[in-house]
Amino acid sequence: MAKLFGTDGIRAAAGTFPLDPPSVRALGKALASLLREEGLEPRVIVGRDTRESGAWIEGELVRGFREGGGDAVPAGILPTSAVSYLTRKHAFAAGIVLSASHNPFHDNGIKIFSPAGTKIGEAWEDRLEAAILRGTEAGRTDGPEGPARTGFLDEYAAFLEGLFPAALRPARLCVVLDCSNGASSVVAPLVFRNLGFEVIPFHDAPDGRNINRDCGSLHPGSLAAKVRETGAAFGVAYDGDADRAVWADETGRVLNGDHTLFVQAAYMTELGRLRSARVVATSMSNMGLEIALRDRGIGLVRTRVGDKYVLEEMVRLSANLGGEQSGHTIFLDDCPTGDGILTSLRMAEAMIARRASLSDLVAGFKEFPQILLNVRVERKSAFDEFPEIGRAFGEIRDALGASGRIDLRYSGTEPLARVMVEGRDRDEIEKHASRLASILRKYLA
Repeated sequence: MAKLFGTDGIRAAAGTFPLDPPSVRALGKALASLLREEGLEPRVIVGRDTRESGAWIEGELVRGFREGGGDAVPAGILPTSAVSYLTRKHAFAAGIVLSASHNPFHDNGIKIFSPAGTKIGEAWEDRLEAAILRGTEAGRTDGPEGPARTGFLDEYAAFLEGLFPAALRPARLCVVLDCSNGASSVVAPLVFRNLGFEVIPFHDAPDGRNINRDCGSLHPGSLAAKVRETGAAFGVAYDGDADRAVWADETGRVLNGDHTLFVQAAYMTELGRLRSARVVATSMSNMGLEIALRDRGIGLVRTRVGDKYVLEEMVRLSANLGGEQSGHTIFLDDCPTGDGILTSLRMAEAMIARRASLSDLVAGFKEFPQILLNVRVERKSAFDEFPEIGRAFGEIRDALGASGRIDLRYSGTEPLARVMVEGRDRDEIEKHASRLASILRKYLA
């Protein structure tokens, strides 16, 4: 059977299979049936980001769900983590997010959360995939089924504000927020202003097509320039659905999710909040992070790329901090999914409580040079089908030895093979990465 769910739900160009109207409507109907079969009242909340396709996808999904005998509540534009929170708070049987995260506007996606606010497991995914592949007759609609219910955004904002220590308010820091013309465009500035920050928002005027366009967590250069221009204490860039956050410190230096884990592991340890003295990250996290944490008596446990795999390992280890270099960070005591706005509040909290700049807080973390190359592929065949790929991988791994790492994987959301090489010598790792990427193009492009 075709695998439609990747590491972050279903994702495709809007209007193409499996995000064409019949498939979306079939998914909605199947989800209602699945929830009923599981003994749950088929009642769901639906949030979306700012893509122009979100309205008609929402319409098809809601109609399909209602055809299946369920009650779907459109909640309008919300970050992914807001839907996770609201699913738990209001005891919905599931939460649905329509977003393609960091992808360009012409893509979209469907993520489904369980009643606990976590992404559904593979057993549910397989049942829903079977229903989509069976198909159904449905005509495309022009918009959502009725107006979105109001008040959800304010509930989520109040939840975030309540997590910020009262003793640190008013915050009195100047912060630049790059909202990626996405789901954070209203709520992130609102939360920061309500807590007393001086806020400079930009890329906060979504038009349906400018989401992630030369902005946000994948393009932090403009954030760095804005921080330098304004003299802000720090800047944060979100992605389209606001579950990622990356940084620019007060000098304009760009920092990533590894820096977040370093700062938060140290800060939470000082406060006695870090459970199990372990942090969960992925194969992409830098060796420098592992060394810096080890020097502080904190272990780094790696898992597969994908925040759902990070969460699974956190639960298994009883760890309460984990994340990805790309900017997903999970504070499990507060939320079971990545939340970019919460993460930025936690970083601001550490700065204020320690009376330190962001550059001071990350000073103990020295990154190894790391190269990441993306190779567009026509198919995602197993790498071991091609002996030359395996030989090159093994030779590079042996050449790096204990002073470096190599990782080769397919993207879970795009038609890409990702080559990551890190080590002490940048020229050497660039040579290794280019060699392996060239071989991948030979067989897979």
